[in-house]
Amino acid sequence: MNFQRGRTREEPEINLIPMIDVLLVILIFLMVTTSYAKFSELQINLPQAGGEASVTTAKPINVAVDASEHYAINNRGMPYAGVAALADSLKNAAGDQADPTIVINADAKAPHQSVINVMEAARLAGYGRITFTTQNQPK
Repeated sequence: MNFQRGRTREEPEINLIPMIDVLLVILIFLMVTTSYAKFSELQINLPQAGGEASVTTAKPINVAVDASEHYAINNRGMPYAGVAALADSLKNAAGDQADPTIVINADAKAPHQSVINVMEAARLAGYGRITFTTQNQPK
């Protein structure tokens, strides 16, 4: 029963400031006393290998494609007679090289299919190293 009719009860309140102070002291204590392991101090002995530098340098095969779908392999023009004929021409240009690098120089306005034809011919010939040439835009 509430015998104090005119008075309102005071609500209990929790003061958070002392609790925050205690937590900060604990945090500072943990930061000061903790030692961190340094992974950069690991002693690693890497394996060593010996070998001779390759004397033979692989000569890349340059394939040029212009905007009107004309192909040239190592600056020799060739008519396009299909992907298989293009693969044979790549094999002839490679000579005795096992896996030469095919460098595709395609005109910016060349059809996408003509570049895909060169890539497919290289795949049929068994060559997997293909790269493209670009040029920087003038400033």
